[in-house]
Amino acid sequence: MLIYLTEYLTRFHTGFNVFNYLTLRAILGALTALVLSFAMGPLFIKNLSSRRVGQSIRELGPETHLPKAGTPTMGGALILASILVGTLLWANLSNRFVWIALCVTLAFGIIGFVDDYKKLAVNGAEGLRPSTKFFWQSVVGFSAVLVLYMTAENPTVEHALLIPYFPNLMIPLSGIVYVGFTYLVIVGSSNGVNLTDGLDGLAIMPTVLVGSALGVFAYAGGNVMFSSYLGIPYVSGAGEMLVFCAALAGAGLGFLWFNTYPAQVFMGDTGALALGAALGLVAVIVRQELVLLIMGGVFVIETASVIIQVASYKMTGRRIFRMAPLHHHFELKGWAEPKVIVRFWIITVILVLIGLASLKIR
Repeated sequence: MLIYLTEYLTRFHTGFNVFNYLTLRAILGALTALVLSFAMGPLFIKNLSSRRVGQSIRELGPETHLPKAGTPTMGGALILASILVGTLLWANLSNRFVWIALCVTLAFGIIGFVDDYKKLAVNGAEGLRPSTKFFWQSVVGFSAVLVLYMTAENPTVEHALLIPYFPNLMIPLSGIVYVGFTYLVIVGSSNGVNLTDGLDGLAIMPTVLVGSALGVFAYAGGNVMFSSYLGIPYVSGAGEMLVFCAALAGAGLGFLWFNTYPAQVFMGDTGALALGAALGLVAVIVRQELVLLIMGGVFVIETASVIIQVASYKMTGRRIFRMAPLHHHFELKGWAEPKVIVRFWIITVILVLIGLASLKIR
C-alpha cells in the first residue's frame, strides 16, 4: 500500500525511490509485523485471560502438560493480524500472488478459529469434527489451486515439478495431476504444522526458519537474472512473496517472545493451520515443493509418526511410539520439554541449510 505513496513522493524527492527495492520493503514488512506483535501481545494476552480463553489439556497427554491448563490460546489471531498489516503496508498490492497468499492464510485461520472456539465454548469439546475440518480445508485448498492454475502466466514453468539438486530437471504436471499434487502440498503442510504445535515454541520457530528460506527462493525465482544464474525457474511476480514471507517471519518471532517456554499464550489451530497453509502455498508459487519437504522435515516426521502410530495400532494392536506426535514420545522417554524443543529447532536449521544448498548444488 505504501509503495503507491512513495511512488508519488518520488516526484518531489528522488530519495523515496529506495522504497521500490524489494529487499527494503521485505525488511520493513518484517519489522512492522514484529513491532505489532510486541506492541499488541501483552494487551492481546490480557484480553484472552480476562475472557478465560484458556487451553484445555487432554488427560491422555503427558502429565507435565497438566499445569498448562488455562493458558490463553487462539494466539494465532495475533500472528495473522501482524502478517496482514505487514504485507498490506509494504507489498505491491497489484500482484496476484500477494492476494492469493493472504486469502488462503486467512481462510485457513478462520477454519482454525472456529475449531478453537468450539473447543472453548463447550467444556471438554473436541472442536470441529475431523471430517468437517478436512472438508473446509479441502474447499479452500482446491479453490487456491484452481486460481493458481487458471492465472498462470507461464504454464510451462508454473505447472511443472522442479527436482532439486539437478540442473534444469522439471517434470510437467498435467491438469489433474497438478491440482491433486498442489492440493496435497497446501493441505498437508497445514496439518503438518498443526500436529507439530504441541510444545511451547516448537512449531513457530521452524515455521519462521522455513518461511524465511522460502522468501530467499521467492526473491531469486522472481528475478530474471538471479533465476537464470542459479538455474531455477523464473516465475513472474513471485518476488513479492519475499515481503509476505518476511512479514510471516517477523510476526512469528514476535509471537515467540510470548510463546517461548513457559508459554504465556498458545497459537492454537487459528495460527497453526494458517501458517502451515501459507508455507505450502509459497512453496507452490516458487516451485519448491520438494525443497519444502526437506526444509520442513520436522513437520513431515511429526505427521508420519501419527500415521505410523495409528496404522500400527489398527493393524497389530501395538504402538510404535510411546505417544504420537513424535515430540510426546521423547517427553515420555524423559526428555525435558525445552530440550525437545531446542533439538527440533536445531534439526530444522540443518534441514533449511540443506534446502538452501539446492540453489547452488545442481
